[in-house]
Amino acid sequence: MNPISPEHVYDLVKVGDPSISPDGTRLAYASSVIDRELMKERSQVMMASIPDGEHRALTQGSSDTAPRFSPDGGQVAFVRPDERGRKQLWIIPLDFGEARRLTDVDGGVGDIAWSPDGGRIAFVSDVAPAYDAKLEAGRDRGPDVRVVRRIRYRSDTGGWRGDRFRHVFVVDAVSGAVRQVTAGEGDDAAPAWSPDGARIAYVSDAVEGRDSSWMAGVYVVSADGGEPERWAPGVSGFGQNPLSGAVAWSPDGGRLAIVGTDDPVLGDPRQAFLFVAGRDAARRLTDGDYSPVLPAPELRWTGDDGIVFLADHRGQSYVCQVQAGGGPLRTLSGGGAQSVSLTVDAAAGSAVIRSTPPDSAGDLHFVDLHAGSQRRLTCSNDEYFADHPPGMMSKFTIGRGGMEIESRLVVPPDFDESRRYPLVVDVHGGPHGRFQDSFDSTHHVLATAGYLVLAVNPRGSTTYGPDFARAVIGDWGGEDYLDIMAAIDAVCARGIVDDSRLGIHGYSYGGFMSAWAVGHTGRFRAAVVGAPVVNLVSMYGTSDIGVSFGEPQWGGTLADAFDAFVERSPLTYAANVDTPVLLLHGEDDQRCPIGQSEEMFVSLKRLGKEVELVRFPGCTHSFLRSGHPKMRVEYLRRMKAWFDARIGPGE
Repeated sequence: MNPISPEHVYDLVKVGDPSISPDGTRLAYASSVIDRELMKERSQVMMASIPDGEHRALTQGSSDTAPRFSPDGGQVAFVRPDERGRKQLWIIPLDFGEARRLTDVDGGVGDIAWSPDGGRIAFVSDVAPAYDAKLEAGRDRGPDVRVVRRIRYRSDTGGWRGDRFRHVFVVDAVSGAVRQVTAGEGDDAAPAWSPDGARIAYVSDAVEGRDSSWMAGVYVVSADGGEPERWAPGVSGFGQNPLSGAVAWSPDGGRLAIVGTDDPVLGDPRQAFLFVAGRDAARRLTDGDYSPVLPAPELRWTGDDGIVFLADHRGQSYVCQVQAGGGPLRTLSGGGAQSVSLTVDAAAGSAVIRSTPPDSAGDLHFVDLHAGSQRRLTCSNDEYFADHPPGMMSKFTIGRGGMEIESRLVVPPDFDESRRYPLVVDVHGGPHGRFQDSFDSTHHVLATAGYLVLAVNPRGSTTYGPDFARAVIGDWGGEDYLDIMAAIDAVCARGIVDDSRLGIHGYSYGGFMSAWAVGHTGRFRAAVVGAPVVNLVSMYGTSDIGVSFGEPQWGGTLADAFDAFVERSPLTYAANVDTPVLLLHGEDDQRCPIGQSEEMFVSLKRLGKEVELVRFPGCTHSFLRSGHPKMRVEYLRRMKAWFDARIGPGE
């Protein structure tokens, strides 16, 4: 039996971006692996026959993603980067013809959507102001200044934004002629064609107060361009990077299904609602107990005026349906796994989801929406997991402060309840993240090495309803910290934990909580703090979402809530830290800038504490999901080594 080592990053195949043909008989999807020689991800579009399960390569590129079937099922559009790394739109016919490039746009291509007649494709692309384009052309003449005119001038993963905005374009699927449809100050996303092909609905953060707001509106514009019209008053998408929201037209073209929110405070896309809306009115169809998944996979109207969508509930994913006229939500399939992709055939009779259970990496599953049954279409990593058995996950709930707190405990595959194990508590990001019934590489790298791993969903976590999620706002490090400590006590009471060997790990908000915890308790003998928030005062002015996200979370502007910012900053309690701390941080992180770790490192070092800072060059806040494979492996390797040296099973 081999443990799941940090190097599993190189071994696992990733499948995603599913698109089912309109008649439900074929599936296009992207499959990717890490090329160890080049040390980069290689991906291509695959085609599967759903009736017989035959799979074949559809494209021959090395970075092909995002396939989308044409409405007649005869072509597949997909994205492939050009020689400058800009993503461009390509089309390949399914009669074994050659792929052809359709676009050559400076800003790249994303969020592609076919028109109902298959003659055009909408997409979003970055638009640079004229002076930015001039700078780009004259880059060989040396550096130039960058002028900041707004608070939202940069974004994590996107870097410098300046006066650039993402807008909706339409390209002719035959000639390749491109027309820009939207313009102005705001980013646009998720274009959706009306049934007659005359209009495009989309989500945009071109709203009043954009510079300090997370909100995004829903708009409708002529497919030929013109003045957009705001629909669904009172309903908002989520304007933080990435811009999140989803829209789908009713068959009669008079209404929109919308995934968004009408909560003016809780601006996190992981706690969303489904609405049906027209120009002047919107009605919420879900209560937040089942939260539609964002960034949104497909929404599909049914022939009986229902809407099929993917939703999360208590850390599990379900394919759901609700009637546009109101009524109870029905779960059609799911549970026991996390799903992040949904594609539905034209008749809304079958679907494909990308589903990841706790004990394996993700695969594609066919779903019969009438029977509710599922069957697996891909088995990409069975051989790996046969040789590397994962840990075993169980769940338990405790009551605290009038709330039920759910936790997941992952134990080694050869777990022996008569032994006492070291325990690492992992803290999710957010604070409105959540641990799900899903494979988590951090948990299994530790569990298969002999640790117990505790993953708590304290108050503030999403998929447990909006009231539960709101409970952390203005109380970072308060009741949520006590929830986590109470869950640790519950596991220690079972007699399976060596409570002299406790560790804590977290990333982003989890990094905040890890740093906060070691400043408030001496129970932990080792802490790994990933990309943390440690100083709300400096975070406010240096994070790409310091204002739009920070003000509602922390109690207002810096001027209004300075004392509260200081009180709720882990850096304030650095003198109390006795736990050895390892700080891990990407150098290009714009969400939680590396200065947060630098401040904590210098403070702890000057206080004579045991601390180490590891910097990851070229890495943004999201590098653990999509960064350079070597850096992802290095993060896991250094995390494990820190715990091994201080609380490890072989200690």
